[in-house]
Amino acid sequence: MTSQIPTITFAETHGSVKGYEKRAVDAFLIRAREAFEEGAEPMTASEVRQVAFPIVRRGYVIGAVDAALGRIEDAFAAREREQAVSNGGVRAWVGQTRETAQAVLDRLSRPKGRRFDRVGVLRYGYRIDEVDLVADKLARYLETGESVTVEQVRAVAFRMERGGYREAQVDAVLDAVIEVMLAVA
Repeated sequence: MTSQIPTITFAETHGSVKGYEKRAVDAFLIRAREAFEEGAEPMTASEVRQVAFPIVRRGYVIGAVDAALGRIEDAFAAREREQAVSNGGVRAWVGQTRETAQAVLDRLSRPKGRRFDRVGVLRYGYRIDEVDLVADKLARYLETGESVTVEQVRAVAFRMERGGYREAQVDAVLDAVIEVMLAVA
C-alpha cells in the first residue's frame, strides 16, 4: 500500500480566508494516487472533476488544489483514452468523441434562454445570460475550433438568479465539453 502521506503539498490559507479542508484533500489525493499507480479501487477523470471538499478556515488554497486536480484529471483522461484506443481502436474512440461533441453542440445551439431547463421562479439557478454567453463560445469551439482551453471551461462560474437555468444540466454539459476536449488532447 502507498504511504499515507500525500506527495503534493499546498499552501494554507491564513486569517479569515477560507480554503479546502486539508484532511479531505489529502485523503482524496491518496486514493487518487493509489488508483492511478496501483490500480486499487478504480477512479475516472469524471470522478476527479466532480470531487468537492468542505470549505474551512486554515485550509488549502483553493486555486492551488484546483490546479492539481486539473493535472490529475488530465492523467486519468489520458489513461482512459489509451485504454479505449487499445480496446476498440482509434476509429471507435473518435466516433464516440464525435457523438458526444455533436450532442453537446445540439444542446448549445438551441435558442438563447431555452438551452436548459429552468428552475421555478422562487428558486435560484444559473444566470441565463451568463450561461448563454459561455454556451455561444463553446459552440464556436466545437464548430470552428475557436480557441478555448480546458482550464477556461473548468474555471467557469456563474452567478445565480431566480428562475435561472438548472445547475445540474449546465454542469453536465460543461463536463461533457471537458471530456471532449480531453479526448482530443
